[in-house]
Amino acid sequence: MRMRLRTATLLAVVGAVALGTAAPAAATETGTASWNPDLVAGESAGVVVADGTARLDRSGTHLLPADDDGAPVPTGLLTLPAQTLDTPTDRVGTAVDGDLPEGSTATVDVRGLRASGGWTEWIPATSGTATLPETTSQVQTRLVLTGEPATEPAVRGVTVTALPAAARTEAVVESAALNYRVFATREGLVGGTTANGHVIAERDQFVALPSRRALSPRGTSDYSVKVCAPNGRCAFAPVWDVGPWNTRDDYWNPADQRQEWKDLPQGLPQAQAAYADGYNGGRDQYGRTPSNPAGIDLGDGLFWDALGLTDNSWVTVDYLWTGSVRLSLVSAEEPIDVLSAPDAAADVVGVAAESAAVPVECALTTDAATWLRIGTDQYIDADVVSDAEGVAACDTAPADAAGPTDTAGPTDTAGPTDAAGPTSATDPGDEATGDAATGDAPAAGTPSSGTSTSDAPTGSESRASNSPATTDPTGSPAPTAEPTSPQ
Repeated sequence: MRMRLRTATLLAVVGAVALGTAAPAAATETGTASWNPDLVAGESAGVVVADGTARLDRSGTHLLPADDDGAPVPTGLLTLPAQTLDTPTDRVGTAVDGDLPEGSTATVDVRGLRASGGWTEWIPATSGTATLPETTSQVQTRLVLTGEPATEPAVRGVTVTALPAAARTEAVVESAALNYRVFATREGLVGGTTANGHVIAERDQFVALPSRRALSPRGTSDYSVKVCAPNGRCAFAPVWDVGPWNTRDDYWNPADQRQEWKDLPQGLPQAQAAYADGYNGGRDQYGRTPSNPAGIDLGDGLFWDALGLTDNSWVTVDYLWTGSVRLSLVSAEEPIDVLSAPDAAADVVGVAAESAAVPVECALTTDAATWLRIGTDQYIDADVVSDAEGVAACDTAPADAAGPTDTAGPTDTAGPTDAAGPTSATDPGDEATGDAATGDAPAAGTPSSGTSTSDAPTGSESRASNSPATTDPTGSPAPTAEPTSPQ
């Protein structure tokens, strides 16, 4: 049955939307702007646009629950071109035109460019309207399609309407990125496809978080994290996948913003609460019993090479897009070393992935080079950052270039050896599976960056246990949800 999709009560969709062209934003007398994003120009992950219509591409879909149901279904994303507005907005309406068989969905996520230069998180346009956390003059939308082979949606166009923001005064408030201590597991799954369409390579350097609200478009660093291991090493990497265990758990957000599990403390992953405290009957959103409390998955290269981990571990994570510090893209063709001082001979204390965004605090020029400080006792060469111009000078040079003054991250020993439940690169409807780090992995600290030639495992899956526990197998209690101090 053919039907018109109406996902915004404030929009009237008149006639079929013309595809293949990007209609400019049309301003009305009240300052409202309306436009039709070009579907053909969108960045696809599990969606194909042919003959002016967007449909699921089965070769690239991933399994996520539809917005109104917990059951996993094939899901595709189409990130549409951003639109610059003449009048700032904080409320965006969306309407989708197409065929929607029963059992399929076509929804829209919205985000806005922040005054600090980064993007807000993706906000689902619930009932056709998304309210952004701050006023913006640039809006981007993402079409989300779900459906089984017999019930696939077919979308011919999207209409976006930005309403003028209410008059208010907004200032950029200096704030540190949110920082929490969570359990990390190795993703593995080499050759699989992540939620943003990235094909996982050996020794890959990215992370997965259990919510698509912070999912970067393929190849971008719009949402990046800083992960610090108990050994003091830190790594910067983009968020390119969704998982582990859950897919709607933006646990780093406060209750009034968190998509689900709003009664949990901010910073406490639902899987951790289920594993340690029997929350939700000890089960994740799919009804599975988590075999560990994981709140982040790490690509193999990040796990072994950048952080020097040999087993799953508690780590501290900075969710960098949540802070006000300027983020700049690492433009090198391979991961780069993070040094303890602005000196090429200084100790290596971590790695920044080639597609990561790093928080540039200030610049320091020596006789040999210009260095950017991206954390306490953490420096990178300014030449590897794409937009290092205009960075304020550091107040003082460090007194000691020999190495960091203290270690970063928690001092707890590693937790369970079994891996987290699947990210979107696996079937979330199956029993929890994933990769466990083994003794074949490189020793901590070697190599310091880049791709290793070690014969360590690269994605062989192990079946995780379904037995719940109140502590990790080492006897260490589950961490609290209190933020740790920024690294």
